[in-house]
Amino acid sequence: MTYLPRIPDDVRLKLGGWFTERHEIWLIEDSGRVVGFAGLSDGWLDHLYVDTDSQSRGAGSMLLEHVKRLQPGGIRLWVFQKNLGARRFYERHAFRLEKMTDGSGNMEHEPDALYVWQPRPA
Repeated sequence: MTYLPRIPDDVRLKLGGWFTERHEIWLIEDSGRVVGFAGLSDGWLDHLYVDTDSQSRGAGSMLLEHVKRLQPGGIRLWVFQKNLGARRFYERHAFRLEKMTDGSGNMEHEPDALYVWQPRPA
């Protein structure tokens, strides 16, 4: 996401601890190497990342389906509007666009979109 400001190296070193303190983290591995992770907190998918070399191989879908099982009442997430690949991914997985913002409410000041997944009634 080259449109985002670079996180300073001294801050990047602290992010792992920040994630694990605030989120339930789920990893996906391939041959003992972590290729992706999901960070979940109270009905929110706060992070979903798959290494670029491992994308389009099902890892993101597996993580997302696992998160849906953990949150059967529904999930909300924010995604940057410019991240068209992620937006298409979530839409393929039955997330619907709820609203778009100008980015003034996020720390990156980048326009974003709120997506929601609700399970289908039985």
